[in-house]
Amino acid sequence: MQHADVIIVGAGIVGSALAFGLARTGRRVLVLDGEDLDFRAARANFGLVWVQGKGPGMPAYQHLTRDSSDLWPAFHAELTETAGTAVDYDRKGGLYYCVGEDAFEARRLALHRLHNQPAAAAADCEMLERPQLEGLMPGVPFGPKVTGASYCRRDGHVNPLQLLQALHRATERLGGQVLAGHAVTRIQRGAQGFQVTTAKGTFGGDRVAITAGVASGDLARQVGLDVPVRPQRGQILVTERLAPLLPLPGSGLRQTAEGTIMIGATQEEVGFDTGTTVERAGFLARKALQVVPHLADARLVRQWSGLRVMTPDSYPVYVQSDSHPGAFVLLCHSGVTLAAAHADTLAAAIDAGSLPEDLTPFHHRRFRKDVRQAI
Repeated sequence: MQHADVIIVGAGIVGSALAFGLARTGRRVLVLDGEDLDFRAARANFGLVWVQGKGPGMPAYQHLTRDSSDLWPAFHAELTETAGTAVDYDRKGGLYYCVGEDAFEARRLALHRLHNQPAAAAADCEMLERPQLEGLMPGVPFGPKVTGASYCRRDGHVNPLQLLQALHRATERLGGQVLAGHAVTRIQRGAQGFQVTTAKGTFGGDRVAITAGVASGDLARQVGLDVPVRPQRGQILVTERLAPLLPLPGSGLRQTAEGTIMIGATQEEVGFDTGTTVERAGFLARKALQVVPHLADARLVRQWSGLRVMTPDSYPVYVQSDSHPGAFVLLCHSGVTLAAAHADTLAAAIDAGSLPEDLTPFHHRRFRKDVRQAI
């Protein structure tokens, strides 16, 4: 039976970043992935590396996203060198557009409350009124109702498909394995670590990390963890390639390195339905045209949807099992933003066999009624 130091269940961006981080320390890493038609958040990711606005009610998440964003430049350089392939990445700041005076004031107040909560990080955003926004983006013909935007210098964007491919390739170049078509059906604790079973065989590992997205709930219960997770559908529109128009990524609107403009994304509670709808396409298009009416002349070439990995409060879950020592569950819907932290902090924690104290706020016990009442 093939044996690894760490078996990672799920080869999305979360699991793949963890695998890369472990493989670069010399650990024997085995990543077991499912089928091509499985629900995959990575394939529908908007590609933002985003800090601003994150962490209301959860300062630890605010710190984690900021730390990961700061790790991203070095992470990107090491990843592309190891993988030997390009990954389009840019970090010149990002914008949250405000349409109308009320929206501008609401955004200002939201950021003020965010950075004034106990244990919050120092403010890293600034509000730009329309003249300042036009000075930052001089070539953009903004709509008449755009009143300004919030700006964060830590924000950026990346090609998520290139990122995922590079993580797989780098892991394999470092001696790890990524096996497709190996959906995990059973995880057992044995005398010599864990036995992980798929339809194609059984594998042994000293430790197991479950990073299977919306499929993680059932697998987590096999190692004694009851982690609540649900899918949330997000639909995205993509235009034809255009001349450079948007030099900075924005919330719901960004231009890729290839020239296409991505418009998104919806937040729909529809279970495991990955369909697309005309109604939501119209909603996204109208929002985009409020910001940049010039896009009315662009042809839409694609519409797709994907399922976000959502917990009850939308924040990540990082937990290790008490009943199955060496088993971990890692869940989040910000796998791109947190990829650098997962390859660094989380990989080191899995390698050490224990999660650090600063990740305690992400334990799933926070969802228990008795814990919420105590807080």
